[in-house]
Amino acid sequence: MNNPFVSIIIPCRNEVKFIGRSIDSILSNDYPKDKIEVLVIDGMSDDSTREIVNNYTKEYSFIKSYDNPKKVVPSAMNIGIKNAQGEIIIRMDAHNIYSKDYITKCITYLQEYNVDNVGGIWVTLPGNDTLMAESIALALSHPFGVGNSYFRTGVKKPRYVDTVPFGCYKREVFDKIGGFDEDLVRNQDDEFNLRLIRNGGKILLVPEIVSYYYARDSLIKLSKMYFQYGYFKPLVAMKIGTVLTWRQIIPVFFVSSLILSGILAPFLKSFFILFLIILFSYLFANAGFSLSIALKKGLKYLFILPIVLTTLHLSYGFGYLKGILDFIVLKKQKRKKIKNVPLTR
Repeated sequence: MNNPFVSIIIPCRNEVKFIGRSIDSILSNDYPKDKIEVLVIDGMSDDSTREIVNNYTKEYSFIKSYDNPKKVVPSAMNIGIKNAQGEIIIRMDAHNIYSKDYITKCITYLQEYNVDNVGGIWVTLPGNDTLMAESIALALSHPFGVGNSYFRTGVKKPRYVDTVPFGCYKREVFDKIGGFDEDLVRNQDDEFNLRLIRNGGKILLVPEIVSYYYARDSLIKLSKMYFQYGYFKPLVAMKIGTVLTWRQIIPVFFVSSLILSGILAPFLKSFFILFLIILFSYLFANAGFSLSIALKKGLKYLFILPIVLTTLHLSYGFGYLKGILDFIVLKKQKRKKIKNVPLTR
């Protein structure tokens, strides 16, 4: 394997708790330090994040910091790409820590398989040591919580997929298809990777490439995050002209059918029965999967997991419905597509 110059881009905002851990894990990587640069793109943090990052930039010349006035991830990525000097660009996240061979293995598989984007498995860790945080991490690692999201649930061997977290891209990809869609506060990776595939690119998920993600540590944070994930999915679908994967619309079918049957239940007995069937089917499945997880991980999670899973599914489903209302019905966002304009350095 040759060692191409690598630009690592880290979008962040108010990550005082995690940014140091993330950068330290990058510094611990075995890839030659004279072959990397780390670009931290800060969304105008108002905690101590900027101070922490500045301390690293003073100590390490290959770590640089840039401001992101728009404060959202896609604009941070575009700022990073424009300033990147590397042949390879890796997106990393301030909420993650990375295995010591993360960069090396990304480059190895990118070259060996001659693909355009490589990513790895996302091991979810609790945001703190509370029972709630641990339960959230478990829910986000189980198929009932996140569907067949392979980078979350795991694979046994490398496989081609539609998206990966924190991709390792050839620089030429951005010169060919442009940057990230700045309309998308969430789900920008999904849209970009589909655009990549539609332009003939290939994306590889590799189980040997591992990062560790600190999940949100409260129901409120989890709810806000998954509401946003659901909210921007209709906008992505509208921009690309299709639903990304069917697993992503199951929660909205569940929520909308529950709402519709609940509204009509007082008027027609059949809808009341349907409402009960939907509700109790979900509760039964939720309880069953929660019990299965608790039997493996600890019975202390048994009564928290159903609440976490319900929060996750309802937040995403209601977010998706709000997105349909805003972007499709009320047309609050014009249907525009990212042009294939290179992001010049």
